[in-house]
Amino acid sequence: MIENLKKTDLYTLNESIFKLIGKDWMLVCAGNTEKYNMMTASWGTCGILWNKPIAIAFIRPQRYTYEFIEKHDYFTLNFFDSSFRKTLNLLGTESGRDINKMEVSGLDPITTPSGSVYFKQARIILECRKLYFDNIKPELFLDKDIHKMYPNKDYHRFYIGEIMNAMSNFD
Repeated sequence: MIENLKKTDLYTLNESIFKLIGKDWMLVCAGNTEKYNMMTASWGTCGILWNKPIAIAFIRPQRYTYEFIEKHDYFTLNFFDSSFRKTLNLLGTESGRDINKMEVSGLDPITTPSGSVYFKQARIILECRKLYFDNIKPELFLDKDIHKMYPNKDYHRFYIGEIMNAMSNFD
């Protein structure tokens, strides 16, 4: 157990990944205790790939978190209850280059044994070890309407991470 969280079996976690990511949003964090950044995301997924439980996070190259996820082997996905919606909105619209996100968020960072950062207030944490990355390639879009999601042509890089630890504050 790390702080208030208990190790959770991914195969018995009874939460909708569609709701957690798409509706509730997640906080992607990368870095270490000396320096890290986090950003709110609503694009991603979880599943099984290469016989491993994985999570996929999508990060635009201009995001400050991109620099951290590029440099570090691990990242965390943090899921909160609805009382943190305002905080998640702020962390998704302001850059860590411009504000001290830790100062304004009120979140308490905790470090895992592997050195990645998660937040004490989260109800579910997925700690992921990077396995693969690639860039979204617009020339491969089969649905041409997807281009409308990228008016600035700032296509995401996606990171596939093996879920090394899953924690929750459930009993």
